[in-house]
Amino acid sequence: MSPFSSKTQGTIWVYPEKNPFLFQHITTEFNIHPVAAQILISRGFIKTADIHEFLYAKLPNLYDPHLFPDMETAVTRVIAAIQQKQIILVYGDNDVDGMTAAALLTEFLKAIGASVYFHIPNRPNLQKSIAGEALEFAIKKHCSLMITVDCGITAAKEIQEVVSRGIDVIVTDHHEPTSKIPSCIATLNPKLINSTYPNRDLTGVGVAFKLAHAITNYLIEHDQLAPSIIDLKDYLDLVALGTIADMGALKGENRILVRYGLRQMKQVKRVGLAKLFLVSEVQTKDFSPMDIASKIAPRLNSLGRVADPNKGVELLLIKDSEEAEKLAKELDLYNIERQKIEKETAIDIEDFIFQNPEVLQDRAIVLASEKWHPGVIPIIAARIAKQYSRPILIIAIEKGIGKGSMRTIPEFPLVPVLKANKHLLINFGGHDYAAGLTIREENISAFKQQLIQEADRVLQEQDITPKLYLDAKVNFDDLTFDFMESLNLLEPFGNENPHPILYCDALQVWLPKVVGKYHLKLFLEQGDRMLEGIAFGLADRKNEIQKKNIHLRIAFTPHINLFLNKASIQLQIKDFHQIG
Repeated sequence: MSPFSSKTQGTIWVYPEKNPFLFQHITTEFNIHPVAAQILISRGFIKTADIHEFLYAKLPNLYDPHLFPDMETAVTRVIAAIQQKQIILVYGDNDVDGMTAAALLTEFLKAIGASVYFHIPNRPNLQKSIAGEALEFAIKKHCSLMITVDCGITAAKEIQEVVSRGIDVIVTDHHEPTSKIPSCIATLNPKLINSTYPNRDLTGVGVAFKLAHAITNYLIEHDQLAPSIIDLKDYLDLVALGTIADMGALKGENRILVRYGLRQMKQVKRVGLAKLFLVSEVQTKDFSPMDIASKIAPRLNSLGRVADPNKGVELLLIKDSEEAEKLAKELDLYNIERQKIEKETAIDIEDFIFQNPEVLQDRAIVLASEKWHPGVIPIIAARIAKQYSRPILIIAIEKGIGKGSMRTIPEFPLVPVLKANKHLLINFGGHDYAAGLTIREENISAFKQQLIQEADRVLQEQDITPKLYLDAKVNFDDLTFDFMESLNLLEPFGNENPHPILYCDALQVWLPKVVGKYHLKLFLEQGDRMLEGIAFGLADRKNEIQKKNIHLRIAFTPHINLFLNKASIQLQIKDFHQIG
């Protein structure tokens, strides 16, 4: 069995709620397939206006960037820097969200005449001061203004150090504030307590885009820029890439940004991104957010894990085709190295849990070791939280300092417990469902005790039982190419707008077949129609259904499968059980 394989036994199926009146209204009002109407009901839509916005919102529906309270101040300071020929430093986090935000602002500011540098900290070394690195770079380049992207909101002390050296700072971030807000020129963050910006789900690159949008508006309104010079749509590919990679919620304004950003990405105007698509074996004219999340983002993220993340920004900005190809291949090699390190760490962690099953008696898991690479623990933490359906903290220790990555389940948000125990931490930041921290080795035991104690107090047994949320019941006759086309209305799929999971009852007409070692192929019939299903990672459940002509209830997502230029509808099966 592979590390963290997808076992589903014991999963609770949560069936969709029925609302016949609303179902009829949506089907009639929007003239959409009945199954699509039921999916919308299952996703919590009850108002016609909300459904219309979800299905048909366009770029003009984006919020005014000046709804950020400090936006006018930020714009004024950036314009002053340009007019006074001051040098600007764009300083970003070392993940894809930070890289895309840094690339976006760097490219935009240069396009409007600014002198600008970008810098992404290389932070596998836990001893390195972020502020020290930023300050050192800013002084070396004679920068008068530093704009943080996707970071800074939890670094009040560090930013004060930068400000004390005569460098103005604008913080653009989307992470949850901890306590003290940085003392700087302006702070743009939709999660600030006093924020009047309606979309709390903007990612770091989304906030950077809003700053670019506001600056563009100012320059056009004051006749300092012809509208034809800057087309903000040119930057939406970066917004889409960063938002998808950072698991930004694909609803509301984010959904608009990503939908149009994917269209921009398919035009392949960025040569570096085109070469990255090539080495990732992703078709530039036919890809999904899943391709971005599973193939493109990991290669960029590998730089922040095991190499220099500045190369990611360089790739996104590069103009030379040969250099772009060379850099994209370099990223691919780093990704292979990252995968190797990740696999070794994952096996080590899974072996520990297998040999110490008592860790699963608690409703949170905390693991720490000096053997683990800090760059790969976020990926593994996400996997374990999903597999064991409970909060997880994995800490990589280096020279007495631990870097921890936390992931959780909806029933247990992380920020409250982090704030309650901040006296045990050097620093922390993130969101309710994904956070990071640094901690002294001697405080790990105390923090572990507090986290587990709180999880055991708050979480019930059903909370840590895996759940499969079903969107609608279908028949095989519903699964036509026209129906698949109708589901496109609900795209893009991703975090908080996942691929619909449908269910139905069918007859297994042939014995299941193991494919690719870990996967299970099923042959199913309903009425006079037969469809194939592929259950990824469920080969170990073959013996449960090792019979012909048994009735199964299956939960699945339908996909169009292309083989030898022939299209067919295939079921990606998430779970199954025998009935009757």
